[in-house]
Amino acid sequence: MKMSNEEYRQYSEQHMPRSPFVKDALNAFWIGGLICCLGQFILNVYKMLGMNTESAGIAESITLVFIGALLTGFGCYDRIAKFAGAGTLVPITGFANSVVAPALEFKTEGFVTGTAAKMFIISGPVIVYGITASVIYGLILCLIG
Repeated sequence: MKMSNEEYRQYSEQHMPRSPFVKDALNAFWIGGLICCLGQFILNVYKMLGMNTESAGIAESITLVFIGALLTGFGCYDRIAKFAGAGTLVPITGFANSVVAPALEFKTEGFVTGTAAKMFIISGPVIVYGITASVIYGLILCLIG
């Protein structure tokens, strides 16, 4: 059966399952909010233990990255992400997942050429463009005065 690109596009759109957009958005919202509430709880605990706000914020970030990496290592984060979508991508735990998941996936290729080389395959571009944007922003701010 020969089809033009346009005919194939129409055919595939007719047979493509529709995404439950509202349900997906709500799941992303409440799971992302739950992760943020967990972060606030951890921050409050560190403050209660006597840390100042800056130190507690640093410790909270480290703790959330550790939790995200640990859940990724146990395979739980992927199941949560399948349910919550972008709700798990946006918080800092999503960054931990984007570093740990490729490292685990490529560990069979060896420590250097697998784990170390592929660890930042997903998060690397985000880091590069984030740093580049901050440098450009800083230069613009410096020039404007």
